[in-house]
Amino acid sequence: MFVLHKMASSSHPLFTSSLKFSTTHSPSLSSSFLFNPISKHLYRPNFQSFYLFKKPHYRFFSSPAAVATDPATAVAADNNVSDDVPKEVEKVVLPTNESSNTLLRIRHTCAHVMAMAVQKVFPDAKVTIGPWIEHGFYYDFDIEPLTDKDLKKIKKEMDRIIGRNLPLIREEVTRDEAEKRITAINEPYKLEILNSIKEEPITIYHIGNEWWDLCAGPHVETTGNINRRAVQLESVAGAYWRGDVNKPMLQRIYGTAWENEEQLKAYLHFKEEAKRRDHRRLGQDLDLFSIQDDAGGGLVFWHPKGALVRHIIEDLWKKIHSERGYDLLYTPHVAKAELWSISGHLDFYRENMYDQMKIEDELYQLRPMNCPYHILIYKRKSHSYRDFPIRVAELGTVYRYELSGSLHGLFRVRGFTQDDAHIFCLEDQIKDEIKGVLDLTEQMLLQFGFDKYEVNLSTKPEKAVGDDDIWVKATGALKDALDAKGWAYEVDEGGGAFYGPKIDLKIMDALGRKWQCSTIQVDFNLPQRFDITYIDSNSEKKRPIMIHRAVLGSLERFFGVLIEHYAGDFPLWLSPVQARILPVTDTQLEYCKDLTEKMKASGIRVELCTGERLPKLIRNAEKQKIPLMAVVGPKEVETESVTVRSRFGGELGTMGVDDFITKIKDAVDNRTSV
Repeated sequence: MFVLHKMASSSHPLFTSSLKFSTTHSPSLSSSFLFNPISKHLYRPNFQSFYLFKKPHYRFFSSPAAVATDPATAVAADNNVSDDVPKEVEKVVLPTNESSNTLLRIRHTCAHVMAMAVQKVFPDAKVTIGPWIEHGFYYDFDIEPLTDKDLKKIKKEMDRIIGRNLPLIREEVTRDEAEKRITAINEPYKLEILNSIKEEPITIYHIGNEWWDLCAGPHVETTGNINRRAVQLESVAGAYWRGDVNKPMLQRIYGTAWENEEQLKAYLHFKEEAKRRDHRRLGQDLDLFSIQDDAGGGLVFWHPKGALVRHIIEDLWKKIHSERGYDLLYTPHVAKAELWSISGHLDFYRENMYDQMKIEDELYQLRPMNCPYHILIYKRKSHSYRDFPIRVAELGTVYRYELSGSLHGLFRVRGFTQDDAHIFCLEDQIKDEIKGVLDLTEQMLLQFGFDKYEVNLSTKPEKAVGDDDIWVKATGALKDALDAKGWAYEVDEGGGAFYGPKIDLKIMDALGRKWQCSTIQVDFNLPQRFDITYIDSNSEKKRPIMIHRAVLGSLERFFGVLIEHYAGDFPLWLSPVQARILPVTDTQLEYCKDLTEKMKASGIRVELCTGERLPKLIRNAEKQKIPLMAVVGPKEVETESVTVRSRFGGELGTMGVDDFITKIKDAVDNRTSV
């Protein structure tokens, strides 16, 4: 099963496109819709962050039916958000490039203004590309490494350009004229961009009569339309030209731009909240996982607490899949290189695979995907049409080569575990099987509070395998399944993989960020490559349909998303430590030990902490985000009780031990807090 672990999007078990940098000549806009499966409502969000709302009293709804249907309310309804929301940003609604054409134009023009400013401050700098992006813009320059001091100089020059209210002038020229002008100012990267532009005439945008760039627009009318106090240069990073490590390393300057100062302040608050939730920092602070330099980059070490959360997720995953008719598998981490030749990976995916190993005169390969293994299990015996559908699933660890500079915490690693499954079925079973996968996906994601989805259906591309009839039937089945589910979706015409149509689903976290997790892909290619068949009702051999699917994507990446979604404050049912016993003095230690054992015997994840004064024990529990603290003093020992403090409910008072245990177990069963 192919689920790209990179942050970039891709399509197939065999092919993954490299990261592509869009140019200023032909940027593309993507429609962004979110779908609430409870209200069955499709909407285009015009907000980007959680921070418009105060922290709720409860983290989770006890049932999906209780989920708020209003998009804005639902973002904050069941997540831990900061109380420290500045009044000036509390009611700010952030627009997006899709919802505000004005904002898009501002950001695009800011990229040009920044490039002009850079070449005024550093005349030898060579310009490349500068598109608008989700929260602003960037531009790549061939220049010596820049510092924060340099950014201040560039921003100061940008302010001057904005203050001069220079017009943005569009000009159409011939290809020869464009080449002549680019050569005259010695901009080699622009020549390469010009050669990649297929449309004619060539369009150029001027800032006054002082600077110009190849560009298709759009832009604001004058630089004075930009509020300089709503623009900020954020950072500098290295970026290879065209994403190719064999090409020059450029300096990429990132900036953010908004329509007004209030929006900028709100966005900066969003950034601070994102920093507070960074899974890499929280993973270390809460002792959940690490990546050890001695072992190598991109290889995740799950610490006891993180491993316990993973264990809970895996148990839930296995339970739901077993209930829905999947057979669970375990398959090897390596295989003969010939297997990857049959599957096509060696031809089309080699750059993401590790070097082969020679074992007893045969070449072996670490697996980058699980699909061929599941096909081999299917092929171990003959099948009748009566056997279908056949559903197999595996939490399979795969290994993919990533450049060290591209690794990023749990989001981009070299070894990760996919929640992988494959369905072998007949053509007339596709719709029902897809509908079943959608039901399973919703059931699984709602467990973690994810109830806002962006759904996309990608159809047949220009180059594809399989007859038109099966493409039409499969695509229709996917549409019918989505319609039967009651989910709205966007159609990406021609955006499918060469081997079949697919459905992609993104979830939205507490910050309004969207994450690609779930994918469902119909495959006409691998069944042909491996020549898998079944015997139909006429005793003839036919080829089954194969469906790839994943719900969480990879456990590593999903765990990173969960950490940031909850800001490390896992709900009670998922928290690695649900309660901490805190004795006032060592006199209560023996009682606390017995209490700890009793709670463990009841299936509660509890630990006993001593050795410090009570106030420090409480502070330490709060820092570790422990949901419940049970304080034990002389009175509690005498009455066989505990005084409970909840991270989310405050002081709950004194209660009997059995009542405390019952409250925890009920809360876990109902996915609520105590």
